Amino acid sequence: MTVRITLPDRGGEVLFDLQGSNVQLLERLFDVEIHARGPELSILGGRKQIHAVEEILGDFVNLVADGQEMSGGDLQEAFQQIARGAADKLQDFFPKAVVVKTASRTIVPRSLNQTRYVSMMDSNDLVFAVGPAGTGKTFLAVAKAVSDLLEQKVERIVLSRPAVEAGEKLGFLPGDIQEKVDPYLRPLYDALFYVLEPARVERLLEKHVIEIAPLAFMRGRTLSHCSVILDEAQNCTPQQMKMFLTRMGVNSRMVVTGDVTQIDLPPGQVSGLKDAEEVLSDRQGIGFCYFDQEDVVRHRLVRLIVDAYSAREEESSP
Repeated sequence: MTVRITLPDRGGEVLFDLQGSNVQLLERLFDVEIHARGPELSILGGRKQIHAVEEILGDFVNLVADGQEMSGGDLQEAFQQIARGAADKLQDFFPKAVVVKTASRTIVPRSLNQTRYVSMMDSNDLVFAVGPAGTGKTFLAVAKAVSDLLEQKVERIVLSRPAVEAGEKLGFLPGDIQEKVDPYLRPLYDALFYVLEPARVERLLEKHVIEIAPLAFMRGRTLSHCSVILDEAQNCTPQQMKMFLTRMGVNSRMVVTGDVTQIDLPPGQVSGLKDAEEVLSDRQGIGFCYFDQEDVVRHRLVRLIVDAYSAREEESSP
């Protein structure tokens, strides 16, 4: 069986990258052959497989015609999620309504749960994002905060993390207080530098429009007209979590992110993130977004690693 699809001009450039890896991935995932003659594609294979690819490429044509921006990496992630059944259509993966736009980048959610997460941040003043590493919890929260700052929905961004060592003992760190805590906060800087130009980030930090500080520095403050993010929240205690959440002032939005499978607190110490789930999960106006291994958008091996550790934990649990 053979089906033919005609691509719009820009669609061919996106679909056929330099290595042809997007098309090769489609062929491998759905067991079809795809041949191109100018803008026309011929799809050969079984009826069911061809129908699946035809739907994907039909969605692709419509998205390109609507002006949707997408990269080869985004496409490949979408193809894999559809093949696994984690998404139904390409439109699920490139939802125009929840695109996060900053001055230098357009950032699109790359899974259904990421889509729900961004929508949840739009509709709730307090959102908890819980899930494994690499699912975009912190990155999307920072991108949304920057977007809100640029649109003047908030006046400042405050980013925080508990300063907890991940197993290893770092010992005495030289320098002033900022130099001592910066290593703990580096992932937040990384996200900012990706979303905004580094020089602009530095200027905003100097003017205290963006502030990055350890969780311990939040006590006694009222954070008004801010986007506030608490990262690695699994490593704070219930008392610290309560302290942080009660910093929320007028016209502020908070996002709390964490991975309850990577708790670095002393043995026997309850995680503030787990405790907050029990206390706040059914409260109106507070959103909880949960991610799983299918949402991992880092290197393909990260999903494999998360799966392997999860499988071992399930085997060892009573």
